[in-house]
Amino acid sequence: MNGPVLFVTRKAHFNAAHKLFNPLWSKEENEACFGKCANEHWHGHNFDLYVTIKGIPSVDTGFVMDLKKLKVIIENEVVEHLDHKNLNLDVPFLKDILPSVENIAVVIWERLEPHLPANVKLHKIHLIETVNNSVEYYGPNTPF
Repeated sequence: MNGPVLFVTRKAHFNAAHKLFNPLWSKEENEACFGKCANEHWHGHNFDLYVTIKGIPSVDTGFVMDLKKLKVIIENEVVEHLDHKNLNLDVPFLKDILPSVENIAVVIWERLEPHLPANVKLHKIHLIETVNNSVEYYGPNTPF
């Protein structure tokens, strides 16, 4: 396959509640570290998720990947499990994981990557928690 490598992004959205709380720490330590995010009654966010894939466009379609198919993968593997959920309590694949935006982005990568076609690579997860807070993850093999 020859041709330009292109990067294509699909946006998704979900709403979820969580709290940031390390069970190994005291309530005071958690509040000192996480502030309002350690609220025992949880708090919620309207998350925006941008999934960027890369590949060479098909000669037949001009697509790196059919974005309708990517949408279905994102819906089935991520949104369906996280939307309107308590990330600490309702999501089995987040069990025993502190649901920071960083950790959520890593788990999203792990859920999506196996479902992509062989000729497409997951390039980036960009997860926006608030207008001021977001994370970008480029996968486990990104050098530090």
